[in-house]
Amino acid sequence: MKASELNSYHMRLHKTLTSHHFCKAKNRSGAGFTLIELLVVITVIGLLSSMILVGLQGVRAQGRDTRRVSDMRNMQNALELYFNKNTTYPVGSGWSVLGTALPDVGVKKLSIDPLNRAPYQYTYVSSPDGLHYVLKAVLEDINSSALKDSLKDTEIPTGVSSPGCNPPSYCIGL
Repeated sequence: MKASELNSYHMRLHKTLTSHHFCKAKNRSGAGFTLIELLVVITVIGLLSSMILVGLQGVRAQGRDTRRVSDMRNMQNALELYFNKNTTYPVGSGWSVLGTALPDVGVKKLSIDPLNRAPYQYTYVSSPDGLHYVLKAVLEDINSSALKDSLKDTEIPTGVSSPGCNPPSYCIGL
């Protein structure tokens, strides 16, 4: 084949191949996305957001545990104010006992657990003579550093029935 014949053959082949509808470039008038492109982007965003939310669950649990420990210490301060005024702690068991006793020392509303469902509820137990008490909150993180400062069942003050102070329970008292 001569060069001119080869060139002519090449031109005809190119014309034949580009004349088919599947080889023609799409003539898109607007700058938009196809449905497939949108679905891929939405799927990727969904996967990334679910991975982030799963990663944040531990942080959220730690935040709730920190609030529980803070609530117990604030309640301990309120109980000391009550003791200074009345020479005993409120006698009884249950969080509602504190709800009726502590308004005398300025506590208008008791804190409640951030989740406030079993087993995540606050507990109060006192001795019958009102000289000892234990406050309890159940933590979500069994490895929380706050648990090293917590009372254990063997350290519950005399006369106070144990509310169950082994991990993951955080207990303080006097």
